[in-house]
Amino acid sequence: MIKNAIIAFVLTSGMLVSCTSNKDYLVTIKTSYGEIKLILFEDTPLHKSNFIKLASEGRYDGTIFHRVIKEFMIQGGDVNTKEGTPTSDEAMIPEEIKPHHIHVRGAVAAARTNNPQRKSSECQFYIVQGKKWTVQELTLDQAKLNQYLGQLLAMPEFQALRQEFIELQQLGDTQALQARINDCQPLIEDEFQVSLHKDFPANRLEIYTKEGGAPHLDDEYTVFGQVVSGMEVVDAIAGKETDQMDKPLEEITMQVEVEELKRSKITKQYGYQYPE
Repeated sequence: MIKNAIIAFVLTSGMLVSCTSNKDYLVTIKTSYGEIKLILFEDTPLHKSNFIKLASEGRYDGTIFHRVIKEFMIQGGDVNTKEGTPTSDEAMIPEEIKPHHIHVRGAVAAARTNNPQRKSSECQFYIVQGKKWTVQELTLDQAKLNQYLGQLLAMPEFQALRQEFIELQQLGDTQALQARINDCQPLIEDEFQVSLHKDFPANRLEIYTKEGGAPHLDDEYTVFGQVVSGMEVVDAIAGKETDQMDKPLEEITMQVEVEELKRSKITKQYGYQYPE
């Protein structure tokens, strides 16, 4: 029934579905670390209208960023936990995954549980902090590499290499460990006569090496907005100490406001360019 209400809201809110309007909604997420300002995309109308509705009703106010992973994302907006209401499969939002909306730094996307239809949570969202990637990281078939690496390390002649990996693992230096694993690409390709290369779209390759983001989420989750101001706030929240469930030890709440502004003003103040 909530789903039907969302769809009805889209159909009756011409501002949200019309591309001819000269106004748009600017969303401000207020936190103790500063403000994050968002623009929500026209071509993801179900997600946009749902977010605006929840924000306008004040239902996001007082919710927390409950999952934070540095160099990845900050997630929050769990209205159901705040209100003590059960989540419902019926209230999930149909996916609106678009190939041109990717998980670049600052992307706003809908969280979801594992479901074959890739439907989104009715309220939870995340903002991508991400990191810059190398060309090798993006074009290396990691699953295939790990498969052959296991075989390689089981061979007696590579016992010293296996010991090196064990020591890195014991140190807990995951970045150094991953870098060393990737360094084994030419060795594995030569030893097993295989290619570990995978295709990666050229336009996305340039974006993720220059701007950063979380490319492994692309085409799986609905990206429905973009941060236009306040990424330093996202960085600050993403850097907070967390528990084993990635929940910040410090409770970080949000207040969400929505205002209608001329698109020309949004472009002038925040540099966001609307698609023609």
